Amino acid sequence: MPSPDRLTLLVADDEAPARRHLVERLQESGCAERILEAGDGREAVAAIRAHAPDLVFLDVQMPELTGIDVLREIGPDRMPPTVFVTAYDRHAIHAFEAGALDYLLKPFSDERFEIALARARRRLEDAELRRFGQEALRLLARSNARAEPAPGRLLVRTGTGTQVVPIDEIDAAVGAGVYVALRVRGRELLHRASLSDLGSQLGERFVRVHRSTIVNLDAIVRFDALSHGEFELTLRHGERVRASRTYRAALERALGPLS
Repeated sequence: MPSPDRLTLLVADDEAPARRHLVERLQESGCAERILEAGDGREAVAAIRAHAPDLVFLDVQMPELTGIDVLREIGPDRMPPTVFVTAYDRHAIHAFEAGALDYLLKPFSDERFEIALARARRRLEDAELRRFGQEALRLLARSNARAEPAPGRLLVRTGTGTQVVPIDEIDAAVGAGVYVALRVRGRELLHRASLSDLGSQLGERFVRVHRSTIVNLDAIVRFDALSHGEFELTLRHGERVRASRTYRAALERALGPLS
């Protein structure tokens, strides 16, 4: 095993500013003997094969080859220990399931970077790290399917960390600019995503009832008619949301006639 203070590192990210930021942080950490860079998936594969880095910071979404494709090209048994870097929560979930050392969700703070690096340096001394390659097989098998089901849970960043929220516990999602307000068990959690992107992750049991609102069909316990063909929906934890006439047809397809 390499010394955790004299590491050959690879930073693979197609966004030059993001790659430069990671390289600078690694230089400041004092653990790097050598830092390699790759601007796309093919460059990452070539660098791994040529230099066998001790640790890889791998962006999931890259041109030429994605991070998942890099895993496939190298093979799970030969892939170096990896920290995933991603702007999408669903990829962070997959990183955990694949047995990755850690993940960095863009934009990450210096504190979050330091936690990930410290975890990686500790784990590099652990012989059990080799299990990463075996666990990565599950990620590769999952990635072969173009259309994946909803992941079953959502990662929501909070001020102190990241909260795992089961999707079936989300009652509604309300758009708020670059965020959505998730209504979960009577509480509100802010999640950085567009309402459209979130809707594509949540699955068939979630229906848009207003231009700014998506509702979990299983959370609806009552609906009351308002004027102009609109309805007020009461959810299981007492929340009330308005269903506009524009989206009434979609709601009726799911629930049946509302009047």
